[in-house]
Amino acid sequence: MKLTCIVCPLGCDIEIEEDDGKILNISGYNCPRGKLFAQTEFFNPQRMVTTIVSLDGADHPYLPVISDGEVPKKKLKHCIELLKTTRVQAPVTMGDIVLENILDTGINIIAAKTATLEK
Repeated sequence: MKLTCIVCPLGCDIEIEEDDGKILNISGYNCPRGKLFAQTEFFNPQRMVTTIVSLDGADHPYLPVISDGEVPKKKLKHCIELLKTTRVQAPVTMGDIVLENILDTGINIIAAKTATLEK
């Protein structure tokens, strides 16, 4: 398995040698964080969620949101589908929880911008 490390700007090309779901060797990383990234990516890949949700009662129709932690990659598609149907009512303050504990992950979706009431 080949991947590019995204922990820092170096973007190391990492290669994981595996057999039957077990890691035999990891090469190509330049720091311990790269090795940990590769292990996590192999066993339990996770991603931050950044998207928009519908916004009612404000000057603009959408609110940017972000997860406050990483969501397991296997739940990412379902997470996005759920957020596509989410509607938020203004006013909203940046940092407000828009959706708590999404898909029982323990991760909250929070407002990435303040939205005031329509004038």
